[in-house]
Order: sequence, then C-alpha cells, then structure tokens
Amino acid sequence: MNELLVDRKDDGVVLITLNRPDMRNAMTDTMTAEWRAVMAELRDDRQARCVIVTGAGTAFSSGGDLSWISERGTEAVPQLRDRMLAFYRTWLAITELEIPTIAAVNGPAVGAGLCVALACDLVYAADDAKLLAPFTSLGLHPGMAATYLLPQRAGARLAREMLLTGRSVSGREAAGKGLVNQSFPKNHLMSEVEAIARKIAQNAPIATRLTKVALNQDHQDLEAALMWESLAQPVTMASADMIEGLTAHRERRVPKFTGS
Repeated sequence: MNELLVDRKDDGVVLITLNRPDMRNAMTDTMTAEWRAVMAELRDDRQARCVIVTGAGTAFSSGGDLSWISERGTEAVPQLRDRMLAFYRTWLAITELEIPTIAAVNGPAVGAGLCVALACDLVYAADDAKLLAPFTSLGLHPGMAATYLLPQRAGARLAREMLLTGRSVSGREAAGKGLVNQSFPKNHLMSEVEAIARKIAQNAPIATRLTKVALNQDHQDLEAALMWESLAQPVTMASADMIEGLTAHRERRVPKFTGS
C-alpha cells in the first residue's frame, strides 16, 4: 500500500493524500521517503499548477511516528539531531515548490502534522478539525519549525498558548483567529478547496509563480518590494500569457494560459 496517494488532474491540480488512516496518517519512515520523492518530482513538473495536501480517513495527520524512540532510546544527541533535521527538511520541502500549495485539514492535525499544514501557502480546515501542538505534554521540545510557523501564522499570543499549554483549536476557531484561511463544514471541505485550487490553476503560471516568490521574500521595506516588482512585472509583460489574458478580458472569455 502506498502511504501517499498522488492524483494528478488534467487542470494542473495535484492532490496528495497522506494514506495511513490506521495510524491517523502518522508520518512514518515509509511515508517520509515517498514524500521526499513526490516533492522532487513536483519541483520539475511544469504541468503542475497547484498542490492540495489532505489526509485519508478521519485525520489530517497525527504527526511524527515516534514509535522508534522507545527502540532507539540510547541514541546519542548528535545522531538524533541528524535524524530529526533530515525529517524536518524532507517534510518542509513543500515550502520550496514554486507553485501554490493548499492544506485541506480534514481532521486532527497534530504536532509535526500541523506544521506541515501551516507550511502550505493556504490552509483550510473542517469546522470541527482539531489543531494542536502538544509537544511539551509529551516531554518534547517543539519541532518541524513549530516555533517559527505558529507565531508567523497565528501571531505570538496564540502560538505561545498552543505551544505552552498544548490546547487544541477547532477549525472554526482557527479561522476566526487567522491560523487558517477559512473553515468549512466537514462534508464540504474538499469541494471548496478543490474549487479554490482550480481557480489558482486557471491563472497564468509564470505570474503565479513569481507572485509566490514575492510573497515569500518578506520584503523589508517599500523600496525592496518596488525593486522586485520592477523586474518581475516586466517578465510577465514579455510573456504570451499576458497577451492571452488581455485578449480574453477584451473578448469576455476565460483565458487559456500555457505558461509561456
């Protein structure tokens, strides 16, 4: 059984499903290896225009599979550091994709699983999904960039509360506090997210990729933004897609972008 299911749709949307429902989609060594391979493929896939990540069954992900700790408790800190750093970097490779990424949090997103969701460009959750980072209650320091991603996405106060108390936040509350973009009734989550992904996939690929690069740069001031945009916008002005976009707008039809 593949622990990741990858469904490449004709419109350029790629649906990745974490597929260990019997373990609430814990991030096993096998799933991690499959994730690494899929991320490498997507980096070079010019047909892909948007990625959705979700979980099979009732959970998004219960986080890292820590069953190996009891078996390898005598491992020294340097070896543990190397193992965990490789694990973090593999899963957070989704941040390196040039195309937009969306997390569809269909159920509990716990610890490292929550961090992978927050590493996506857009995050949508089921109203009743539970989002939590209970590292300290397990005797662990947070990992998977939790101390960066949670404050960045949720703000310092909510991040501190979640990381220090381990309390869970529902999808509806997370949307209200800005931790996720929006929440939907569980039965409507995937149809809503797929509609958003299709909208992104319909837009001009070059402009979309460059816009994602700009948003990830975290410009330090207005001048830095202007310097980037004065280069990136002319790149799109020289593209066939811009001509198609303007023509379609004038003709009142849906543009057919090719990424050229």
